[in-house]
Amino acid sequence: MTLVGVGVLLIGVAFLVLAVFVAHVLNNLAGVLDGVDKTVQQLPGQLDDMLNETSNIIRESNQTLADVNVKMEQLSPLFYIVGDVGNATRKLTSSLVDVTDSMKEKSEAGKGIADTNKLGGIYGSFALGYYWLKRRQQLKNDDAEGEFTGGN
Repeated sequence: MTLVGVGVLLIGVAFLVLAVFVAHVLNNLAGVLDGVDKTVQQLPGQLDDMLNETSNIIRESNQTLADVNVKMEQLSPLFYIVGDVGNATRKLTSSLVDVTDSMKEKSEAGKGIADTNKLGGIYGSFALGYYWLKRRQQLKNDDAEGEFTGGN
């Protein structure tokens, strides 16, 4: 065989190997395309199921929202009442604060007068003396009642 014959034979063998390789690749590609075809055929059914579930969720959400709205309408008067009670309480406490402040100012003014006249110790002494006097009278009365009842 000549060199040209050997070259043609080598080209033929190479072409055969290339053809077998391309056939194998095309066979694998056909398998992948078959899987894609099955997936695409199942897709409409899956989308229908998903859309049905989504519409059910939206319907349930709307019903829940409507129920919450009804309950909020029923609770609104309660919130208004609580707000009114809060306002009334605030007004009462502010008036009590005003009264307390005025009493504090009056007591501070009286303390100032007692301090300037140095009457604080005198008032305390009179109060202690008055307490002792009343206590002594009570003890005498208790002793006198004990004598009339026979000692016990």
